Amino acid sequence: MTGKISLILGGARSGKSRFAEKLVVQTDAPRLYLATAQAFDSEMERRIASHKQDRGSSWTTIEEPIHLAEALSLHSAQSNIILVDCLTLWLSNLMGHDLPIEQEFDKLLTALSKLPGPVILVSNEVGQGIVPENALARAFRDHAGKLHQRIAEISEEVYFITAGLPQKLK
Repeated sequence: MTGKISLILGGARSGKSRFAEKLVVQTDAPRLYLATAQAFDSEMERRIASHKQDRGSSWTTIEEPIHLAEALSLHSAQSNIILVDCLTLWLSNLMGHDLPIEQEFDKLLTALSKLPGPVILVSNEVGQGIVPENALARAFRDHAGKLHQRIAEISEEVYFITAGLPQKLK
């Protein structure tokens, strides 16, 4: 899987993270979990702790809510595999810090093109519902859609997960 990019899309609680983790454990490579979530409340703290426990000790967890391109560049190696979970949380973090979204996307795509090892990126598909009523939600949906298109274009594999069932798109 050297240098291979895979994108896993799906709705909330669709099984996309579980599917991505299964792809990783099918390899013998050291497993890195690059988490973009931030615990702003006790419920999120419990979710994060539960996910770490479910993954077990065979994973190394790296928490990076903002500087995703830099973290990937720093930790990628031909000998390991990185699972990024998830891009939409990362996008929320960027928007919450009022960072230049397109520049951050460009940095991520540049980093992905230069990684020596494989990476699996997980993200929520948010563009299949109704048009959001407020400008911030519409901007988030639009940014996520553009990011997904750009990453799908450079990915060797793209999956869409519905009710735990993977559909290979590419």
